[in-house]
Amino acid sequence: MADSLQSTFFQTEITGAVAHFIMNRPEKANCMSPDFWEDLPRLVRQCETDDVIRAIVISGEGRHFTSGMDLSTFQGVLGLLDGEPGRASFALRELILKLQGTFSALDNSPLPVIAAIHGACVGGGIDLITACDIRVASIDAYFSIEEINIGMAADVGTLQRLPKLIPPGIARELALTGRRFSAQEANGWGLVNTLYESRQEMIDGALQLAADLASKSPLAISGTKMVSNYARDHSVADGLEQIALWNAGMLRPKDLMTAIEAKMSKKDAVFEDLKKRDAM
Repeated sequence: MADSLQSTFFQTEITGAVAHFIMNRPEKANCMSPDFWEDLPRLVRQCETDDVIRAIVISGEGRHFTSGMDLSTFQGVLGLLDGEPGRASFALRELILKLQGTFSALDNSPLPVIAAIHGACVGGGIDLITACDIRVASIDAYFSIEEINIGMAADVGTLQRLPKLIPPGIARELALTGRRFSAQEANGWGLVNTLYESRQEMIDGALQLAADLASKSPLAISGTKMVSNYARDHSVADGLEQIALWNAGMLRPKDLMTAIEAKMSKKDAVFEDLKKRDAM
């Protein structure tokens, strides 16, 4: 599997059941060049079909997590607008939907995804981390919804996901002003779960957390994520009905007994994989 996780943008590492995607353009502050948008959803899909990987960590090499979308990508966007207005708008919509799909691949994945953030996390970086399940950061991290400062509304997920993670009034202020906010502020609002003193401590903590998640029933982990996403986007009544149907269909005694017996014997539980490679 490790050999197949090849990317021109990410350095990929496999440790046990954890895949670590490291944005590896430190000389450009890990700005999101076209290969980022192609590679990330492909790597996620590959992890989903693997019979070993059960959690993903995303981090950045160098001084920063990411400076957001590569400006050369914006030049390509502007080029789309040169044609006949209706067709140009159609093409731009298609491109935006494709970019949105890159981050929705994280949100929709049955695997838990942890963002490990240090240094700058701006623009597209906010879109990225809000599509992850858990966010940890080093105390030097800072954030900005940068799009307002270049004359546009953020369109790849921030405005949709951030208000579900922090108070909506705070999210709106940050989106309207584009101001920089600190790791301490992000932690206080609940955007960041845990702060670490250094990047290396943060990476170690994120990988340990991912390993802990990978040790649990993958059916229970994926179910918890999918049910949580459904509850986020629906009413309480709809969410309660959905979890009743989910457990009625997915709850099986084997995982329950495995977890209970392991707890009683004070041993590590060993659960079956969620998917089998030969079934894909």
